[in-house]
Amino acid sequence: MIVCVCKSVSDRTIRASIAEGMDSFDELQFELGVATCCGKCEESVREVMAQSGACATRCGVHHAHPVAVPQAVPLTFYERKAA
Repeated sequence: MIVCVCKSVSDRTIRASIAEGMDSFDELQFELGVATCCGKCEESVREVMAQSGACATRCGVHHAHPVAVPQAVPLTFYERKAA
């Protein structure tokens, strides 16, 4: 299936590049030219990366696994009085 229409890049090409060692979206973008023209394929490229297991590194796709979200700490402001 063609993922990037502008550069005619298929999911097979992306998977082959990942198998050859490209493990970040930036590397794929530089080497294959994906998401450099219209940018509409970026999400699809990242999905192919996630399916290929490259996401554990740096692709930026967020999985549905529950992640602990840090809670906001309430701030207390004290008024300083002149001596």
